[in-house]
Amino acid sequence: MPEIKGLLFDKDGTILDFYKTWVPINRDIAMEAAGGNFALAAELLRAGGHDPETDIIAPGAVLAAAGVEAIAECFAEVLRERAPADLLAIVIRNFRDGGGKYAELIEGAPDTLESLAADGYRIGLATNDTVDGLTASLGRFAGLARRFEFSYGCDSGYGAKPEPGMGLAFAAATGLAPAACAIVGDSMHDLEMGRRAGFGLRVGVLTGSSRRQDLEPHADLVLGSVLELRDAIAAWRPSREAARAG
Repeated sequence: MPEIKGLLFDKDGTILDFYKTWVPINRDIAMEAAGGNFALAAELLRAGGHDPETDIIAPGAVLAAAGVEAIAECFAEVLRERAPADLLAIVIRNFRDGGGKYAELIEGAPDTLESLAADGYRIGLATNDTVDGLTASLGRFAGLARRFEFSYGCDSGYGAKPEPGMGLAFAAATGLAPAACAIVGDSMHDLEMGRRAGFGLRVGVLTGSSRRQDLEPHADLVLGSVLELRDAIAAWRPSREAARAG
């Protein structure tokens, strides 16, 4: 297997604090989609996997990992004839505006990205947020967007995760074989994208809505956070080589 040379990161729950960023965004989307009706907004949150009482978001739920079209479809099924004509536009606008208002970093993540780039890794970002939402959320932190050589959103033209398009686009842009790339993310959508794209390493992190038991069946490594990534890859390489030799 080729040496891992490219690292494609998810954004929310991996680089950004998932709950601090997305709980208020989800609530804003649901409230606007419900026309200000609190009870109906709560029903929409529940349908998307976001408990309105506890703000716990189920692993792999629509409001944990899906793109804008899937969220709009989920809400439309609940709202039916009450669905606003511009429901998809409401979701897209709240992704963008919410990212600019609420995005919060996982402390230490930018320093980790800088260290990995200094080690020679090609660094990219793939998110089921929109490109405008990605730009708005990263724009809250000086220099963060520049740490990614390539960035893709669900509307970049490569599809949304778990489809492999963003992963394959990253491999093509870097000139690396997919087997020389790793996906790093907090959800099964991320890891499944890596599998479908033929990535050589799939790394789950526990800083999003997923638990270890959710990620382990799909991941080569499960880490507490991206802060552990540099050492984990260094340890993983010789262990894989020893396993092959044995």
